[in-house]
Amino acid sequence: MICADPASFRAALPAFGAVAGLDLGTQTIGVAISDRMRGVATPVETIRRKKFGVDATALLSLLTKREVCGIVLGLPLNMDGSEGPRVQSTRGFARNLEKLTDLPITFWDERLSTVAAERALIEADTSRTRRSQIIDHVAASYILQGLLDRLAHLGQAT
Repeated sequence: MICADPASFRAALPAFGAVAGLDLGTQTIGVAISDRMRGVATPVETIRRKKFGVDATALLSLLTKREVCGIVLGLPLNMDGSEGPRVQSTRGFARNLEKLTDLPITFWDERLSTVAAERALIEADTSRTRRSQIIDHVAASYILQGLLDRLAHLGQAT
């Protein structure tokens, strides 16, 4: 089920359980997973993309092993907020993934998540080689943390 907004996504989730954040690229999928209380996003791994069936199998296997109960995909909006071809590709990936899992899926604006991840890795004095290996799943953790913070805010409002 694809949820239109964070509120409907939150309503589709059980009270406790990890949520996965995905940074979907053309060559890789960065994966981050939260704790069961949904307070902290942790970068987990980067999946090298092959074709959708192979990618989905690897991803769903990881999510099952980690007992994930929901998925948030980074939505690569243009800086002016408009949707380009990458957004359509991400929405297509979500529609295809929805056919393979009952987990609720939603989107989160990922503008500047990779920039923020890169900056944090540079500040941590991470080598250029190491940054290239982990940037995607660190960016996924920025995407996921943004959604987790929003979900926490929604929880306080009720």
